[in-house]
Amino acid sequence: MKPAHTFAATILAGCMLAACAGPSGPRTPRDVIDRALGSAPYAAQPGEIVAREVEYQLAARERGQYTAMLDFAAGDAVVHGRNGPVPARPVFSSLQDPETTIEWSPRTVIMSCDGNLAVSSGRYREPEGFVGTFVTVWERDDRNDDYEWSYDVAGRDDPQPPPEVIDEDAIVVTAIDTIRGLVADCPRAGTTVPAPPVIEPAAGASHGQEVSPDGTLRWYWEHRADGTRYARGDFYTSGAWDTVIERSFASPPE
Repeated sequence: MKPAHTFAATILAGCMLAACAGPSGPRTPRDVIDRALGSAPYAAQPGEIVAREVEYQLAARERGQYTAMLDFAAGDAVVHGRNGPVPARPVFSSLQDPETTIEWSPRTVIMSCDGNLAVSSGRYREPEGFVGTFVTVWERDDRNDDYEWSYDVAGRDDPQPPPEVIDEDAIVVTAIDTIRGLVADCPRAGTTVPAPPVIEPAAGASHGQEVSPDGTLRWYWEHRADGTRYARGDFYTSGAWDTVIERSFASPPE
């Protein structure tokens, strides 16, 4: 059994921040991303999810927010809205792309041992300045090996943090963020991974979950009676299941 490991995607985080500068800003050549990924250990590489997020955000800036969401979505992708998860394609196909896109960056990525399923969580900023947190599930497409998002939920901070006040003489370093990447343990030959612990949903909540084909990663969602949206990601490591990503979001505004 190989131990779960942390992949510090510092290089790729810097690439993402550069990509956020927009179509006229610096670009990250794909070969640079590929070299960074090639140096990561094991077949399952959280850095691939970071690279996919880079491509996703560039596409949003160049082609439009909702257009990119559809381009990067799995066929059965759902977005978790105020009434629960709903199919993404009918929703975003009916909307016009906004002039300015949301900016986001993952902070944590967990991945199954076989690399077929991953969950990312991070921070975003809306054009109006509101900030919040997101959770996205990524699945590998068997047809082309690209990752497509299959579930997405996000919510603003409440209360919002105070506006940042930056001294004009200060030097602000933003291009060296470290993203925590975790890969589940692979079972030894001839052994199986124990099923993840049963989660008892909140009273009156609708809920669902998916376990990776190799049984090493589970993501779970709830839509509670008061409108709270809950998302969670667990992975198998050191002989036990560990909850790494766990977020609750208030019902979004009308």
